[in-house]
Amino acid sequence: TQLFGDRALIANATGCSSIYGGNLPTTPYCTNDDGRGPAWSNSLFEDNAEFGLGFRLAVDQLYAHARTLLSGVAGKLDAELVSALRDAEQGDDAGVERQRERVETLRAALASIADDPQAKALSEIADYLVRKSVWIVGGDGWAYDIGYGGLDHVLASGKDVNILVLDTEVYSNTGGQASKATPLGAVAKFAADGKGLGKKDLGVLAMMHDHVYVAHVAIGAKDAQTYKAFREAEAWPGPSIIIAYSPCIAHGYDLKYGASQQKIAVQTGYWPLYRFDPRRLAEGKPPLMLDSKPPKGDLGQFARNETRFRMLMQKNPSRAKALLEQAQTDVQRRFELLVRLAQES
Repeated sequence: TQLFGDRALIANATGCSSIYGGNLPTTPYCTNDDGRGPAWSNSLFEDNAEFGLGFRLAVDQLYAHARTLLSGVAGKLDAELVSALRDAEQGDDAGVERQRERVETLRAALASIADDPQAKALSEIADYLVRKSVWIVGGDGWAYDIGYGGLDHVLASGKDVNILVLDTEVYSNTGGQASKATPLGAVAKFAADGKGLGKKDLGVLAMMHDHVYVAHVAIGAKDAQTYKAFREAEAWPGPSIIIAYSPCIAHGYDLKYGASQQKIAVQTGYWPLYRFDPRRLAEGKPPLMLDSKPPKGDLGQFARNETRFRMLMQKNPSRAKALLEQAQTDVQRRFELLVRLAQES
């Protein structure tokens, strides 16, 4: 919201983020000094991606209609203003702000020809000439599991939407059930003896579309990389997905240590940092950029800090040891895959 709040439209899947995002009558969202703020709405687990795509389609239709109306009244307006409104560069905050100022100038000019039906209609939807930032937000239970079909459909649409996955690696809001994002060896409901299969790699799956911007971030480990990913994702004129490591009470440790635990997750390779930017292809560069170093240290150091792994170590030490060894191998294998993709792409 600090980056795009006054022009953001947020489609929020049911889950923890919808609870702290819209626990009416209170709300964490607010307006700026000009009275502008984000538009937020909550949808169901199974259709939030499609719900957010609807935001984009509606905005695009209103934008196209506004341009048509602008052409209809262009002869009654300053030609330079009309040209600037049509051709505005809105790739950054400064460009958006200049377009917003033009829209205010347009409204004042339209008031003088208010008897024209097209002028009246344009005045009502002129704000859609300002670029909107559509965000689809939800957890891993939505993105990896129940809503994955819709999410993949939206990525394949090619539309300019931004998806933020708050990955807690478990169904947090519904009681801590295992999801496809739950890592190997973690204890959760329906995985009481430690999850025996590895985590689904949503980031690599998204990269296979080629036209999708993809980022894997952990703000506590590397905030500058997270900031860069959000900026790049929003500027990309197609689909983007940011998968954000999200510490959760279900992980079983005092979350005041969240940042330090995220750093260990990145250092050990448990959570690699990367950005896949399709724009680099046009520059003859590999689109995948690795933002973290090769795995270093013992993955067990990370696991022993969290109850979700430690429970199995206490309950079934031999199984915990076997799964941890397998997880250590998987960490190295996943990183080697990313290295190959960075070189081959």
